[in-house]
Amino acid sequence: MTRMRARNLGLPLAGATGPNNAITDVDGVLVGYETLDGTAANGRPIKTGVTAILPHGRSGTPMPVWAGFHALNGNGEVTGTHWIEHGGYFVGPVCLTNSHSVGIVHHAATRWMLDHYASHYEAHHLWAMPVVAETYDGVLNDVNGQHVEVHHARAALDAAAGGAIAEGNVGGGNGMICYGFKGGTGTASRRVRVGDEQYTVGVLVQANHGKRDWLQICGVPVGEALVDDNEPAELNRERGSIIAIVATDAPMLPHQLKRLAQRAGLGIGRGGSPGGNDSGDMFLAFSTANQGPLPQLAPAHQQLRCVNNEYFDPFYMAAVQATDEAVLNALFMAEGAVMHKPAGWCPALDVDRLAPLLRRAGIAMNADGL
Repeated sequence: MTRMRARNLGLPLAGATGPNNAITDVDGVLVGYETLDGTAANGRPIKTGVTAILPHGRSGTPMPVWAGFHALNGNGEVTGTHWIEHGGYFVGPVCLTNSHSVGIVHHAATRWMLDHYASHYEAHHLWAMPVVAETYDGVLNDVNGQHVEVHHARAALDAAAGGAIAEGNVGGGNGMICYGFKGGTGTASRRVRVGDEQYTVGVLVQANHGKRDWLQICGVPVGEALVDDNEPAELNRERGSIIAIVATDAPMLPHQLKRLAQRAGLGIGRGGSPGGNDSGDMFLAFSTANQGPLPQLAPAHQQLRCVNNEYFDPFYMAAVQATDEAVLNALFMAEGAVMHKPAGWCPALDVDRLAPLLRRAGIAMNADGL
């Protein structure tokens, strides 16, 4: 069966999307993947990878990316967030990987920055502190084998591109499980009009969270009906996390972006997750607007344009809707995978089983998707 995105299956999802319904609808934002599938020398499965996001594309000039961070539940890691909290920005790429590969990906992303912005690092005393986030893929992947290497992260960065992007078992999301089904990478976007200007809010998630019996789709509690008693109990246990990256081209200040990042938590709540104790539910929002020199190289006074707080409700709704849809896209686009620990099979969300549950609630899915 061909895997299809949530909208293509006819789910009634509110809001106007960008042309690709992806984070790359935010002008300048590029996404790249390096996906690792194989078998280690000890026979254990390798199912992991790296996702790379370039907020300012391939610009050769390092610029502050104004940002805000929020942790709904802090059982995880996102590097660089102390300075985002205090300085209001980061510089360089955002990378997503598995829990035991944060260090090597950070090392690779730093090297990429030193190479990509070489003349600036040569001429000035600048520091590199890229953002690297993780979720745990040890159920499907030999996470303790630390199979991600520097060249894998560099490959993801080098592959970054705009337009439509792959979802499901790709990049850092390759080995992830969501609501007891194969999860992974998902994305979505929304258009927002404020005054006489139109903006875009795009979200990319690495979805690895939730118990199966929690799952809700379009407000319908379908999870309990999808629980299989003959499947490993691991599939109905909260052991994962979710990273949501929210991008926008709207001019926002760091405190506003922090508030925007918080709304990703409401987005995952629509899917049924309360933010479990063992889940690192962490959200980063950034704006590609207000481009300019690094503060270290800027004059004493700066001027930043921003949207009036009183006009923010449409942005909040966009972040909630896009996060919810990005998780659904991760679920609908992912393909089932062999489990490593414990042995077994992690299934993809079965549209044939889901359709009658939604139909009883008055939601008809497209026939082409069945």
